[in-house]
Amino acid sequence: MSTSTTPQSKRLSHARDFTRPGFYVKLVLMMLVNALGIYGILAAYGQEEWGVLAFLAISLIVVNYAYFSKRAIPAKYLVPGLLFLIAFQVYVMLNTAYVAFTNYGDGHNDSKPSAITQIMKTADRRVEGTPTYPVAVLDRGGEIAFAIVDGETVRVGDAETPLEDVADARVENGRVAEVPGAEVLPLAEVQQRQNEVLDLRVSLSDNPDDGWLRTDNAAMAYVAKSLLSYDANSDVFTNAEGKTYTADESVGSFVSEDGETLTPGWRVNVGAKNFTQMFSDSRLAGPFLSSLVWTFAFAILSVLTTFALGLLLAVIFNDPRVKGRTFYRAMFILPYAFPGFLAALVWRGMLNQEFGFINEVLLGGMTVEWFQNGTLAKLAILGVNLWLGFPYMFLVCTGALQSIPQELTEAGVMDGAGPLRRFWQITLPLLLVSVAPLLIASFAFNFNNFSLIYMLTGGGPNYPGAPVIVGETDILISMVYSIAFEGGNRQYGLASAMSIIIFLVVGVVSWLGFRQTRKLEEIM
Repeated sequence: MSTSTTPQSKRLSHARDFTRPGFYVKLVLMMLVNALGIYGILAAYGQEEWGVLAFLAISLIVVNYAYFSKRAIPAKYLVPGLLFLIAFQVYVMLNTAYVAFTNYGDGHNDSKPSAITQIMKTADRRVEGTPTYPVAVLDRGGEIAFAIVDGETVRVGDAETPLEDVADARVENGRVAEVPGAEVLPLAEVQQRQNEVLDLRVSLSDNPDDGWLRTDNAAMAYVAKSLLSYDANSDVFTNAEGKTYTADESVGSFVSEDGETLTPGWRVNVGAKNFTQMFSDSRLAGPFLSSLVWTFAFAILSVLTTFALGLLLAVIFNDPRVKGRTFYRAMFILPYAFPGFLAALVWRGMLNQEFGFINEVLLGGMTVEWFQNGTLAKLAILGVNLWLGFPYMFLVCTGALQSIPQELTEAGVMDGAGPLRRFWQITLPLLLVSVAPLLIASFAFNFNNFSLIYMLTGGGPNYPGAPVIVGETDILISMVYSIAFEGGNRQYGLASAMSIIIFLVVGVVSWLGFRQTRKLEEIM
């Protein structure tokens, strides 16, 4: 029988597609996907995000081809996961790697032109002889903006957009009362956001030399200009006294001869500085190395203690002579079923130095400084993690024990091996073949167990004199969080460099662990 497809059969197949309800469901879903994709492309074009625009355009082409072509049936299942992998994994990893080689952080958030504009705006004064304007404070898409009446025209601008004419705005008593697409903030909300209002500078035009509007009272705005002048040819700022600040591209800042720096700076590539700083900066090297050692100790001890306790209980309650095994097994699972971050908060209260249950009841009113002493804080973390982690190991070991053939144990009995010898030479090796990958996964999880550290001790007690907020119980991932989001100076570049180190460490340990697991399987 011939299996060739004639043109007539192809046309009949396509005609049948239009009569199937599933085709119209797919058509509607693809219309929504294309609509969202086109919206994203337009938004990326407006923000000049060319990389995002290219990714969305290519993705739409691939998705439409995969779901409307009969030649790409496997792609229908692979494309969604592949696109999400690129967007949420590959892009994040590449962006983290890029940031790790820059000085990105507080004071170095934007490009050099933006930094120049911001420097001029933050060193300004009122221009004598210029008019003042009754100003209305707006909320436009979550951003503060100013609206003024300039003659017969209403003009609106914000920190990113210079003043521009707006039609259909309503004016009452010489002040703007309504602007399409924006909310005029009442006095109470202006007071709540007064720092944003007082810090706002709205450029009069695209040329910074024309000055900008600012306000001191949220009622009247005036024209201000910078006390600094910038020469683009020499790339130098000069203040009113003649002091010059020259651009230093190695640090992304304008620096004077005596070392004074203008803020903000701009993002530049600093090479391996973030990686070497962890070891060369004496104030940071000590806490970093201590956190690195404690991270390994915490991860290894957590795996060993939880596995030991879980295995012990699994062996005991796998014995058919134990009555009520089902009830006890259910009770042991409860700590694992309870959300980890809530359990950490409960234990934080129980370990409270002054009125915690542990000190007041179990220790008879003793004052044990669980969170003020570094060693005790580490012991508390290991104890709480043992409570949270042993049920998982108990479940895993119970399942692995039940999968071991009973004939092997009986053969050991026939050979005269005692219980301990049968356990060490038969049960444990067979058990490790099954659970070794899970032990590696448990190590990786505890190596990055941020929630327990953050909720229980907050990383404390802190190291005095460290350039970042880091404590004796901080593991690397919580130290990364402190560097990136806590303290007065957020250093995203340094935090990204540490994240890469964590990735490499976990990757190498996992590779070595799986390699040893394969050797164990070959022996068995």
